[in-house]
Amino acid sequence: MNAVDINRNDELRDLYRELILDHAKNPRHFGKLANPTHSAAGINPLCGDKLHLYVHVDAEDRIDNASFEGAGCAISVASASLMTDTVIGMTVAEALDYFAAITRRMTKSMPAESAGIDLGKLVALDGVREYPSRIKCATLAWHALNSALHERGATVTTE
Repeated sequence: MNAVDINRNDELRDLYRELILDHAKNPRHFGKLANPTHSAAGINPLCGDKLHLYVHVDAEDRIDNASFEGAGCAISVASASLMTDTVIGMTVAEALDYFAAITRRMTKSMPAESAGIDLGKLVALDGVREYPSRIKCATLAWHALNSALHERGATVTTE
């Protein structure tokens, strides 16, 4: 590993810490959405994370609002906050592409390419990969999103 790679890793680690802490302490889109068209609950029994995701999809199949409520560790709350922040304004298909990209990145030994998707600040979630036991915390909200958009209705669990 050369000096450029080490500096990049340090920068990513700092970005990870900064974004996770910011979104954990000040979650965006926290609270119950008044008129959701889709929703799903999620639970991570190992960590105790629990959330309920609310999504409103408009007539053009675009997510025009999303929110969540619940309680969990900093990573779980931050991931849900980052996710809702990201998917608002996307089509359902785009949001599902992001779900696939994030879960693939979290669960593979090396981050997978994101099929042309610009993950932006979501790349900060790569820092969770250093703590394998926390990957389920980071992906819980994303699995709830997938379930909600597919209108499965069942509570999603990380187990």
